Amino acid sequence: MKRKDTFLIGIVAGIVVLVVVAFVVAMMRPEPTFQPETMPEGVAHNYLLALQQRDLARAYGYLDPGLPGFPATLDLFTRDLTSYTGALDTNQGSSSWEVLSSTVTNNRASVDVRETYFSQGGLFGSGQYSSTFFMSLVRDGPDGAWKLTSADRYWAWCWNETEGCN
Repeated sequence: MKRKDTFLIGIVAGIVVLVVVAFVVAMMRPEPTFQPETMPEGVAHNYLLALQQRDLARAYGYLDPGLPGFPATLDLFTRDLTSYTGALDTNQGSSSWEVLSSTVTNNRASVDVRETYFSQGGLFGSGQYSSTFFMSLVRDGPDGAWKLTSADRYWAWCWNETEGCN
């Protein structure tokens, strides 16, 4: 009987140790920070991070004002994100992004991003999956700043349409 108690105590102690280690690893993970905006990779990363942190004024500033359907105000930008992208939906779990690569040709760039989505559905219902998407940028203005012109995600399709998002 004593052998069974020792075995059970060992299992419980192992589980407690695993929980503590997982908590420590999660807490020691560095907070994402904004990157320099001199390269298209930094602008793509910063746009996504600004959306994640709900810094919508900063995210809005990364759009190319030359877009055919450019939202004229921050309020319209926010409305478009809410209506057409789900980017501001807090009930979908959480995501992290990693810039995989970029291609720059003259004043245009394409950035490939991997999104890892973490879902939470109880003790055994949690999971994650990854997928990739692209973002297009153009070097714009007198300062040569990179601005977003399109993306597969976190982008309202109507920003690229002459009629806009009405």
